[in-house]
Amino acid sequence: MSRTARVERITKETKVLVEIDLDGTGAAEISTGVGFYDHMLHQIARHGGFDLTVRTVGDLEIDAHHTIEDTALALGAAFDQALGDKAGIRRYGSATVPMDEVLVRAAVDLSGRPYVVHDEPALAPYIGPVYATSMTRHIWESFGQAARVTLHVDVLRAARPGGHPDAHHVVEAQFKAVSRALREATAIDPRSAGAIPSTKGAL
Repeated sequence: MSRTARVERITKETKVLVEIDLDGTGAAEISTGVGFYDHMLHQIARHGGFDLTVRTVGDLEIDAHHTIEDTALALGAAFDQALGDKAGIRRYGSATVPMDEVLVRAAVDLSGRPYVVHDEPALAPYIGPVYATSMTRHIWESFGQAARVTLHVDVLRAARPGGHPDAHHVVEAQFKAVSRALREATAIDPRSAGAIPSTKGAL
């Protein structure tokens, strides 16, 4: 069965299109107008093994907040739609990812119950000209709400000897870890015989 989705989200502030294939090869076509965010969404595709198209036009003349938030909401909705009734999936996934001095752990439960825990150190306020590092938590909260998943993201180590955390590394390692956790959780479990992985019979 095809595990694909197409989600369009249109507001007075943004116009977002997301297409996803959970059983892809990591191919991506990303354009949000926020260069660093594009780079992070490429991590979702590549390290998750998902084919992903994201096209967002937002009110960047104000700031990047609406563009980033609405894209995360549409991405979460696309995951939820592509998973369908979640029959046969592994459901749980986790990954610990190093990136130079940074170490991040992510764990996900495709539970149908949105809940997000996010822990990271204080970072420089911006990466590039428009990506506010405060938005990273908001991305996971927006994604988790729309995807209806439980998500924990913990930065276990970040500080360089004698220096401050490298914001780029801290955020990128989070995206890579979440991507790897999602890859595991969305994978088909050959031992489940297509059953829904819950004693309730539904997720």
